[in-house]
Amino acid sequence: MPTLTPYENYLRMLRGEMPEYVPTMMDGGGMFIQMEYSKGWRPPLGTSVPGEIWYDMWGVPWVSEWNASNGSLPAPGQFILEDITKWRDVIKKPALLENIDWEYCASVDLPKMDPQFLVSGGPSVGIGYFQTLVAFMGFDNGLIACMEEPEEVKAMLNFLLELNLEMAKEFIHYYKPGLYGMGDDIAHERAPFVSMAVFEDIFEPIWRADVAPYKDAGCLASIHVCGKLEELIPAIVDMGFNAWNPAEPQNDLVAIKSAYNGKFAVCGGFDGNGPVCYPETTEEEVRAYVKQQLDLYAPGGAYAFGGGIMGPPEDAFATARRDIITDEFEKLRYSYY
Repeated sequence: MPTLTPYENYLRMLRGEMPEYVPTMMDGGGMFIQMEYSKGWRPPLGTSVPGEIWYDMWGVPWVSEWNASNGSLPAPGQFILEDITKWRDVIKKPALLENIDWEYCASVDLPKMDPQFLVSGGPSVGIGYFQTLVAFMGFDNGLIACMEEPEEVKAMLNFLLELNLEMAKEFIHYYKPGLYGMGDDIAHERAPFVSMAVFEDIFEPIWRADVAPYKDAGCLASIHVCGKLEELIPAIVDMGFNAWNPAEPQNDLVAIKSAYNGKFAVCGGFDGNGPVCYPETTEEEVRAYVKQQLDLYAPGGAYAFGGGIMGPPEDAFATARRDIITDEFEKLRYSYY
């Protein structure tokens, strides 16, 4: 029988120690703490109504997609910034950031936190620097701006960074987080959206500065980036990140684990868009795939399971398939260490 709680076991993995059993990506709690709404700062969370528009603090319109578990994307063709050289005329400090009562927020939020969860965060004015750029401009114009006007892109992203660093200082002081979670989906299925040269020039300095105050405060740090980005991993590790999710399987995750000798955790590795989500795949085949995942990635630690499939909320097939995946994982997770 295990002696560590899932939370304690998860912390071992994040610290580069051997866990007692295979953790899951969620054993440390949710990715972000939500600050109290009435007197503090809270980003719009979107809507559960498919197709309904909602607006973030910058005025970017977003729309939810029912088939993707109500995940949201900027509304097509409704971007707020066309010319990156005009960003100063369009992108202003949101008024709601002016009067955050941090002490009050913490006094309301922290008593709600389960002591078996990490206080994680922190607050951000966007959903990642690359993602905020393309939310403002669209992918085409955002990527063109990186090539044609890199100094203007850097100026705008540094403006966002300064706002985040202002909030980080207060969040660290009042919330004392144990884990910082940063997300920025800068890659697609086959490669990063930008070249290594563009990443090193524009985005790496921003990411490094963003995580620095949390590392200086002694926080563990996890980064969320979907897609194939293994060429960026050395820089990500050097910035001080301890773990990466969802670490999709098109990356050579075994090689990444080996390169860092247990000191950088891959969380995920599960192909949720592959045969496990096909109706013709049998339950036995799904269970075999879960075991295959654990056999491949669990040895040596530095791994957290993250398996499932996307699907419409309350969809019977997706729910049943996720239940099978979870059930098989729970049967096996104590067998590897």
